[in-house]
Amino acid sequence: MRTEYKIFAAVAVFLFGAAAVYGVYTHNVVNDGSGQGYSGGMEWVGVVALVLSGLLCTMCAGFFWFVARRIDLRPEDREDGEIAEGAGEVGFFSPGSYWPFGIALSASIAGIGLVFWMWWLLVFGLICVVFTACGMLFEYYSGTRHPEAHL
Repeated sequence: MRTEYKIFAAVAVFLFGAAAVYGVYTHNVVNDGSGQGYSGGMEWVGVVALVLSGLLCTMCAGFFWFVARRIDLRPEDREDGEIAEGAGEVGFFSPGSYWPFGIALSASIAGIGLVFWMWWLLVFGLICVVFTACGMLFEYYSGTRHPEAHL
């Protein structure tokens, strides 16, 4: 986890630096009469977006740093780590599931409801997102994909 928190911390530092440079640059651009300049101060949307992105990366870096202090070093965190040390089962991945498509479709419906400011469509899409997420979460605990059904 040490590698991850260093990457996120570096990206956060870059984003905060980019926010500062962007803020100074947009504040100093003046209208020269050609119609292509901007006057009136800093462009806040870009600065806020960069700062919030930097804060998000800082939050992720803090989480990985917190976890890295509590676990042993993994092979990818050590200088002398070998590829073979990381071999073995990584985890369980679903061989084929249609639930992610349902979640994407539900989120698209909710997004369209938000874009066109149709509250009924937004609520319907969010309810569908909840049901499809629950369907994916409990996919292997019910029905034909139950783990004990194949024994």
